[in-house]
Amino acid sequence: MELILWRHADAEDGRPDAGRKLTAKGAKQAEVMAAWLRERLPEDTAVLVSPARRAQQTAQALSKEFETSQAIGTATTPEALLEAAGWPDRKGAVVVVGHQPTLGAAAALALTGSAKQWSLRKGAIWWLERRERDPVTVLRAVISPDLL
Repeated sequence: MELILWRHADAEDGRPDAGRKLTAKGAKQAEVMAAWLRERLPEDTAVLVSPARRAQQTAQALSKEFETSQAIGTATTPEALLEAAGWPDRKGAVVVVGHQPTLGAAAALALTGSAKQWSLRKGAIWWLERRERDPVTVLRAVISPDLL
């Protein structure tokens, strides 16, 4: 299984939190990262997205076809996020577009077995792979939009 954890791009401040939209900078971050991902993702990649507007807008840069899930939302836990993604047993690849601090904790949990407070930059991805033949988790890439 391949798991790509993608933090939503830069968003406006304000309330309600769920309605915050991407800034112009955030829209550019999402487009740059989506272009990089499109060149590398397998064709059958599933995309799971938080219902928050900023996450929805980030995901739309990649694909118009995605599943919105409360299990990826702002109030989720790292365990619930990984379960929703099917980690580590799902076949194929899944992109999860969500939020900090949950994404960082989910990355730590998948890699180390403990939900530590790791940080993902806005618009960045962490790409993990769980290999079937050798049941270990491999960190394939950590990329933020400012590096692309």
